[in-house]
Amino acid sequence: MILKHSKIDLTREQLHAKSFIHFIAELQNLLNYIGNHLQDLHQTVSIAESVTAGFLQFSFSQMKDSSNFFKGGLTAYSYDEKINLLNIDREEVIQKDGVSYAIARQMALNVAELYQTDWSIAVTGYANPVKESDYKLFAYFSICYNGEILLTEKLDLHSRTMPLKAQMYYSEFILGCFKLELDKMTDKENERKSS
Repeated sequence: MILKHSKIDLTREQLHAKSFIHFIAELQNLLNYIGNHLQDLHQTVSIAESVTAGFLQFSFSQMKDSSNFFKGGLTAYSYDEKINLLNIDREEVIQKDGVSYAIARQMALNVAELYQTDWSIAVTGYANPVKESDYKLFAYFSICYNGEILLTEKLDLHSRTMPLKAQMYYSEFILGCFKLELDKMTDKENERKSS
């Protein structure tokens, strides 16, 4: 999946605290929407992230009354954390450099089980072009609900994208996808109540 254009436009010269504040301000409506929906549904969420290095957890912590629905998360940046904390298969992690469709799915399932949450989100990938990624930038993310994977996708970015900008793009896109999954669940719940 190719990411759609974001309103976040940072160059090396512009990248400083003001840019980060702009990123957060732009996402505020999305964050409010997600937080309100999770509270209305009386559901919880947990996060397992690697490439976004805590951006998703930070975003959830910014939502009003987040302690009512955000149970926590892990930033599993190295092989050992993916293996030991998230119980990802050692051979898979080593063979795929910790980044694959299957690893993202397993991270989502295992973090939901660890935190006993209704929802979970996981992401793993590359924010820097490195030999192991064939000098490409990409990430896999997965969204889980009640022990079932609802969505797993690959996101591709241009290899010249700055690392922080890549992390922000990934985070923004994943939060948008999570909103859509919440909308689907709300629609199903409304249909169930009306029948």
